[in-house]
Parts: sequence; structure tokens; C-alpha cells
Amino acid sequence: MGRAERLGANMSARVPSDLWGGLDGDAELLQDLGWYHGDLTRHAAEALLLSNGRDGSYLLRDSHEQPGQFSLSVRAKDSVKHFHVEYTGYSFKFGFNEYPSLKDFVKHFANQPLIGSETGTLIVLKHPYPRDVEEPAIYESVRVHTAMQTGRTESDLVPAAPSLGTKEGYLTKQGGLVKTWKTRWFTLHRNELKYFKDQMSPEPIRILDLTECSAVQFDYSQEKVNCFCLVFPFRTFYLCAKTGVEADEWIKILRWKLSQIRRQLSQRDGAIRSHSFVFQ
Repeated sequence: MGRAERLGANMSARVPSDLWGGLDGDAELLQDLGWYHGDLTRHAAEALLLSNGRDGSYLLRDSHEQPGQFSLSVRAKDSVKHFHVEYTGYSFKFGFNEYPSLKDFVKHFANQPLIGSETGTLIVLKHPYPRDVEEPAIYESVRVHTAMQTGRTESDLVPAAPSLGTKEGYLTKQGGLVKTWKTRWFTLHRNELKYFKDQMSPEPIRILDLTECSAVQFDYSQEKVNCFCLVFPFRTFYLCAKTGVEADEWIKILRWKLSQIRRQLSQRDGAIRSHSFVFQ
């Protein structure tokens, strides 16, 4: 029995049957909701929405951090944001509201709610991303097949992929030569931090490669609040957020990115040393 079926069975046993709003044409179980993606991971949700979604696309999935709860993944302009959806056993809580039935919860989304977070980014939830999307059943024939390496075993097959870990929002940045402060639109995707003149600018002013960044930390030298800096060999970038919470979010995800980069470099160096030892 799947997660959605168990949830439906538990609710039917614990609360009145009308909790699910079982009218004809309404979703009586969570599994009937076309944009509920079940056990989809955070990474897979970001990959789906970034590659095939659009601004305002969203999907509901199980929370991996809080078993029994849910997460709403939402595509913004250049990032994916994740929000908690709490299931109390009797109702759903999302944002500032509580919905006594699945029907009421879904109806709220049918009316295209506007949501915003600490970053100040406002998103209209307009496009539920379907769980099932048809694709043509076309397969390629193998015409060339050979091994490019010899002597390797299954231990050499280490699955690896960069995290997406997206974020976007306005930050105030200190200039490099002229030490004035200007508000810029920042986007974080994979290992690149880009900043633009504003949110509507098609081309970035600059792209920072985080593999070259040595540290991200709070900064108190600029006589500004909510300030932090990124240390590069060629320059230290000073940035300020509107709130302390927003600054914390940026620092947290940037530090996480740096830790992932270092771990991947360490794994790669370890693999190289291992192969060098084998062939000595």
C-alpha cells in the first residue's frame, strides 16, 4: 500500500468522511491529485521544474526531512523554492491558512494564490506540474559498443552529479573600484552565482564561479547590517540582505555549496590516487 493510500485510509478512520470533499469529480485521495508526485526527491523536483517548468509551476511531494508531512516545490524565475505543507491528521496547513479537507486545499490552488518568502520574491502559483507526462516511446539502436577502460570494477562506478541548490533575490553589493552600494538581482544555480542590474535584465553583469571561492562569512567591517562577504583570490565581494533571516539563508546555502565542491574535489583526488597506486 502506497503512502497516499495509507494517508487516505488513516483519514477515513480518524475523521468524518466529508473531510476529503468526496463530491463527484473531486480528488478523494491524495494519489488522485495529478500534481502530487509522492516520494520525489528535492533534487528531482528542482531538476524537473528548472528543465521543463516555468515561472509559477509547482508540485506537491512527500517531505524527506519530516516524514508524514509534505513539501510544495515552486519554480520562480531562475530558481526553485520549497515550502512546508503540514498535515495535522485532520487538515492541511499552508502559509497562513488551514484547510479542513483536501478539496479546500486544492480549491485554494485553483484560485492561483500569490506567495512570498523572506527574500521578497513574489510568485503566483499558476501551473501545477503533472506527475504523468506522455513522451514518445522511441529507442535508439546500439551500433557501436566498446570499452574505453580496462581493469576497472564495480567499485569504480561512483554515481556523482552536482547539486542544483537554487536561490534568487535582491542583494545590495559594494562596488569593486568605486565603493558605492547598489542593489542587484542575484541568482544561484549549480556552482555559479550571477548578478544582474535587475530582475528583468536578460544578461548578467558578472558570473562568479564558486569553485574559486574560499569562504563565505558574516561581515561587520562595512558599518552595515545583515552584511556578508564572499572571499575570492582576486577580490572579496561584500553583500547585504534586507533582513537577518535572508542573510542567514544566503550564507547557509553558499556554505553548503562550498562544502559540496570540496567534497567532490576530495573524492576525485582520492580516486586519482587510488588508480595511481594500482598501476604502480
